[in-house]
Amino acid sequence: MKVGFVSLGCPKNLVDSEVMMGELVARGHELTPYPEQAEVLVVNTCSFIDPAKQESIDTILEMAEYKKTGNAKKLIVAGCLVERYGGDIRKEMPEVDAIVGTNELARIVALCEGGATPPTAAEPYLYHDLTPRVLSTPRHFAYVKIAEGCDHPCTFCVIPQYRGAFRSRRFESVIAEATRLFEHGVREINLVGQDTTCYGEDLGMKDGLAHLVERLARIETAREKWIRFLYAYPNKITQRLLDTLAAHPSLVKYLDMPLQHSSARVLKRMKRGASGDIFLKLLERIRRTVPGVAIRTSFITGFPGETPEDFEELCQFVEAARFDHVGVFAYSDEDTSASCLLGGKVDGRTIQNRRRHLMAIQRKIARATHQKLVGTEVSVLVEGRSPETDLIWEARRPTQAPEIDGATLINDFEGVEPRAGEIRRLRITEAHDYDVVGTLLAATEPAPRFAPSPLIN
Repeated sequence: MKVGFVSLGCPKNLVDSEVMMGELVARGHELTPYPEQAEVLVVNTCSFIDPAKQESIDTILEMAEYKKTGNAKKLIVAGCLVERYGGDIRKEMPEVDAIVGTNELARIVALCEGGATPPTAAEPYLYHDLTPRVLSTPRHFAYVKIAEGCDHPCTFCVIPQYRGAFRSRRFESVIAEATRLFEHGVREINLVGQDTTCYGEDLGMKDGLAHLVERLARIETAREKWIRFLYAYPNKITQRLLDTLAAHPSLVKYLDMPLQHSSARVLKRMKRGASGDIFLKLLERIRRTVPGVAIRTSFITGFPGETPEDFEELCQFVEAARFDHVGVFAYSDEDTSASCLLGGKVDGRTIQNRRRHLMAIQRKIARATHQKLVGTEVSVLVEGRSPETDLIWEARRPTQAPEIDGATLINDFEGVEPRAGEIRRLRITEAHDYDVVGTLLAATEPAPRFAPSPLIN
């Protein structure tokens, strides 16, 4: 049968969607990007914050319309929204024919085929290198989930409640999957997990992530490869990890490390600890060990109890830290989070004003950083033509993770026309707030070649 998928939320959720698609393709079913043609529609949901929940609900209702106007006979809802509100979905959304929790991915085939399968035992699920998987990203990059669940007690976060305790994949399983992806033509692998820096702790490994990325860097490939890890926890950044990051060219000099705030008082209420001064010392050590490293972080404005003084401290910290990329989230109460019960709520208008102010500070920092790049040459991974115009191509520098850090724009090129999946040198000629523009230099490697089948197993 034809099955259509909509995957919402983070890359970790996307990997779950790719695993479910892989299971279906392995059984002979066909995937379609056209919902009006699908006989079964699957929506893999996110429910991390209020806007994500609303997007999930809106998408479910949108897909339900194809049961009236298209070929769809069945609508299945999967993912985090199911874990939090499965009972409500069953009760209030009769359009939904079945639900699949985050630990029940293996049920997807039976549900699509029409079998009335009872929910499986709530045994924690984590895919492995032999699990069928269909990549939904462009063919030149992929995400690899190295762990699932989380043991951190952050009061604003509900992920541990429905993803379970932290658990790592086997070391050799990750290596086997990464090797196969590189053999299929993938140029860049991005390691994801709720906290990648905890990798291997549950397996008795010390500095597990450092050992893992070092081994990944040693995988032999015909052409240059990029490897990065996302979602690093600040107090888990060891010197061994930094030394490893500095030592291997294929480990891109990029660190994604959500800090959430800089006020010690707010961080204590978040149950994260540390302070702005501690973070500045950590940033200095990171930059000293890994020259040229780009650092991305994220913050929450309006956390319960955040005073004007706390916010001013955060603004001063951002100005001092000079991050390369910053994401700012407006706090919202989640009904099952510990922070929902905290006093000192900040009103919505103040939360949004603080978010906008912090982003304005970062915009100036980003513009100044980009202006210093004009006239330099950098490596870029070509993504393809811009969706805005055929006259411009998009690419990413090693300091830009997929889908979150903007694009590097190509408005001229030397030699052959750019092709998606190439790694080439670029001369930067213009700088803007979030993007830079440049001329792509002549290619020094053969055109990219990809395996014919999207099924990776």
